[in-house]
Amino acid sequence: MNILPHFFSATLALLLGSGVALASEYDETIERFKHAGESAVFFTDCYAYAVFPTIGSGGLVVGGARGAGQVYVHDRLVSDAVMTQLSIGLQAGGKAYSEIIFFQDKRHLDEFESGKLEFAAGASAVAITAAASASIGTDRASSEASGGKNNATTNGDYQSGMAVFTIAKGGLMFAADISGEKFAYTERPKK
Repeated sequence: MNILPHFFSATLALLLGSGVALASEYDETIERFKHAGESAVFFTDCYAYAVFPTIGSGGLVVGGARGAGQVYVHDRLVSDAVMTQLSIGLQAGGKAYSEIIFFQDKRHLDEFESGKLEFAAGASAVAITAAASASIGTDRASSEASGGKNNATTNGDYQSGMAVFTIAKGGLMFAADISGEKFAYTERPKK
């Protein structure tokens, strides 16, 4: 039996299923990051943040990741966002994680809204709910380790006006790859 078609089917289901998130998932994810160590302090001094309750990632040599998110300016929901990533390199498996991106000021949020593409080379490993990774990108370098749902990881401070935290949700994946990440931004109508 050839496992490759089953693997790609499971990966596609993971990626497509990660695009839908309920409002309570956003609230729960924000609360998790507010109580997850290092990420808590960024809520008080950031200009804005983007939260992605579930990003599904999978690959076998060629991989991808996708997740739906929301953007908040001073804790007020202002837009929706979608993160899409394509990667190529030594990788196998699938994983799911939550991510939050804090923006130091309006200028850095504007850069995010522009949908700028970023390339990064990195290495990561996820086993069930623990994760470790390191990456170097076009405008930042980072290293992370997450022990589970109550531990957010980051490189410690704002890098190029952004601080990125992740919480491993589960999976089994190893990756050493080059990836391109793209964010699509859709402003919500003002009420």
